[in-house]
Amino acid sequence: MQPLWGSTTKSKSSKSSLSLLAIAVGINQKEVVNKIVKKFPSSDFVVMLFHYDGFVNEWRDLAWSDCAIHVSAMNQTKWWFAKRFLHPDIVAEYSYIFLWDEDLGVDNFNPKRYLSIVQNEGFEISQPALDPVKSAVYHPITARQGGSKVHRRYYKYKGSGRCDDNSSSPPCVGWVEMMAPVFSRAAWKCVWHMIQNDLIHAWGLDIQLGYCSQGDRTKKVGVVDAEYVVHLALPTLGVSNDKKASIMRIFLLRAGASSGLKKVDNRAKVRMQSSLEMKIFKDRWDSAVKGDRCWVDPYQLSANQSSH
Repeated sequence: MQPLWGSTTKSKSSKSSLSLLAIAVGINQKEVVNKIVKKFPSSDFVVMLFHYDGFVNEWRDLAWSDCAIHVSAMNQTKWWFAKRFLHPDIVAEYSYIFLWDEDLGVDNFNPKRYLSIVQNEGFEISQPALDPVKSAVYHPITARQGGSKVHRRYYKYKGSGRCDDNSSSPPCVGWVEMMAPVFSRAAWKCVWHMIQNDLIHAWGLDIQLGYCSQGDRTKKVGVVDAEYVVHLALPTLGVSNDKKASIMRIFLLRAGASSGLKKVDNRAKVRMQSSLEMKIFKDRWDSAVKGDRCWVDPYQLSANQSSH
């Protein structure tokens, strides 16, 4: 943000190494989000909140709220917001983009130490590992590996979907989950163009992120074990009350009374839409590959070479 008057020279020079924390938030997760934001020092990070439930003023009692950027649109996902408000030219001043969900526990996470590790490892796309005991872990590669600073792959020797040292593709290697990704400036410029304007859930995007890693995805994409988070798996998308009911519910809760209002749960519909969007995204990717005769898939080439 820029001042309404006065010189901006000093502020620009002092923000040369800033990074951005962007989170899609609802008022019900206010306490969790507050803990997340307080972990990110304002001297090094700008905070942007995407309000998907229409509540903005209700955050103003938090000390950092007036310094944050607030964007509000009803019932939209963080990928919808990111496509419209995180254009690469707009966020070019930020070294890294933390595009996080709101349901993350950060007791064991330090963002400055995290970025130090990311830079030392050469990660362009990364995520903090998930505490395997306290978290809802959906993909084994995201689980924290004890005694390790980072890991780039995971191993599975039994059953279907074998993962070993010869594996060169997701979900064995070169892959992070979409709940807590961290992108370098260069990687985000690529990822933003990959996000589809009309596919708001971004399912299927994770499989292709390696193409934005600015090099070999087996080296440039990784999970940081030393700085880890807890995935609380709180129900958010598709779980809401209507606007007036939500206002009344918050008023009653503040007064110490039970709201008595029934929540609307559309999570099954959200998941169905997400699955549909994943198929659409895959079809578009396949069509683009087929239609571009000049493009050579670097990972298909390496896979063919390793098989001989």
